[in-house]
Amino acid sequence: MIGIVGGGIAGLAAAHRLRNRGHDVRIFEAADSLGGLAATYETKGDDIERYYHHLSKSEESIVELADELGLGDDLEWRIGKNAYYVDGVVHPLDTAWQIAAYPHMSLYDKFRLGMLTLGIDVRGGLPDFDAYEELSEYEHTPIKDFVVEHTTQGVYDNFVDPLLDGKFGERKHDVSAAWFLGRVRFRGERDLLRGEKLGYFDGGFAPLIDALVDAVGRENIQTGARVTELGTDGEAVSTLTVETEQGTETHDVDSVVVATMPNVLEDLTGFECDIDFQGAVCGLATMSESLMDTYWLNIAHDAPFGSLIEHTNFVPKARYGGDHLLYIASYVQGPHEDLWQMDDDEVYDTWFDEIESMFPGFDRSAVEEFRVSRNPRAGPVYERGYLDLVVPYDLADDVAEGVYYAGMASEAQYPERSLNGGIVAGYEVADKIDRRL
Repeated sequence: MIGIVGGGIAGLAAAHRLRNRGHDVRIFEAADSLGGLAATYETKGDDIERYYHHLSKSEESIVELADELGLGDDLEWRIGKNAYYVDGVVHPLDTAWQIAAYPHMSLYDKFRLGMLTLGIDVRGGLPDFDAYEELSEYEHTPIKDFVVEHTTQGVYDNFVDPLLDGKFGERKHDVSAAWFLGRVRFRGERDLLRGEKLGYFDGGFAPLIDALVDAVGRENIQTGARVTELGTDGEAVSTLTVETEQGTETHDVDSVVVATMPNVLEDLTGFECDIDFQGAVCGLATMSESLMDTYWLNIAHDAPFGSLIEHTNFVPKARYGGDHLLYIASYVQGPHEDLWQMDDDEVYDTWFDEIESMFPGFDRSAVEEFRVSRNPRAGPVYERGYLDLVVPYDLADDVAEGVYYAGMASEAQYPERSLNGGIVAGYEVADKIDRRL
């Protein structure tokens, strides 16, 4: 049997591929639910993810998986309108005309940023269309140095730096230009007349998780089952110990996939991962009225959150019983930050004090429900030299033969974390196990 530690997207994807190759698998998930960061809340209509989700056109593996599972027709490509809040004004940044009208960068700034976004280096006078293909070339370059050299100081000061504040906070100067370039490349197809095309399933991402569970077989998945030990016969993994409400179980295994955060891998095997992770505090406000007319709003000033994402400006509110749904998102760089230490009521007051200041016409009495999710390891800090820190898929040389890793610290989650990356990691280890067995 192949044991899989973790019932998130990577563990489910690995199990699905291994089952298709004829292998006996079993997933052990410590929580009572599956899906990891794709877990959901109930609404008056469709369930909605606790942490905002959408797909980019560049995420091909998850699109192919949806087709394979019979959900291809349920994946809808919608326009996600983006804007930037600067000095009390919401500036739409979807179409070429809106970008041209943005007043906080010069025309030359916008030209240089546009060339970079298209992957064209114009520093030498002649356009170079291949300069940014190898992200690893920029692994040790600070973002500020890269942006100033490849665009302008104005682009960094007036556009990029505030975004980095919202994303990485006090760690922003540690992050590599490779992450920044990857982030630019990760973005999807853009309609020049309307904006960026983003994907979302009819019914949310829960149907994808449910379809994966059905494909793996619910009888092959155990929730409320915490793996506490991996046993070896000296050179290879041989047993897996699991704690459940009923007691302790021991399973014979010929391979184990650890599809979790690297701290779980370290607890089970002693393998140390030096990647730092940042936490996230994400609120979901159910409202009787809309806050704004955009989907994704980045914030340029020092707000107590990094972005506002009004989901029902992307997916129709009719799917949620007519309610307006607003995500309020903030990253934290450790438990020392004030936001992490606040209870839900304090978070609500802090955030909506700011929102009412930003949008004087909005009254928080429109908020009918407010739910907060917290995760201490929501994503990596993509610091310089990150590729040297990723955990190998095959840990035979570091731990024992038959031990594999498909979690957030794998190479598939570079240079940006995503559900697509989880599927790629799951497939990678499944292929390696299949070849070995």
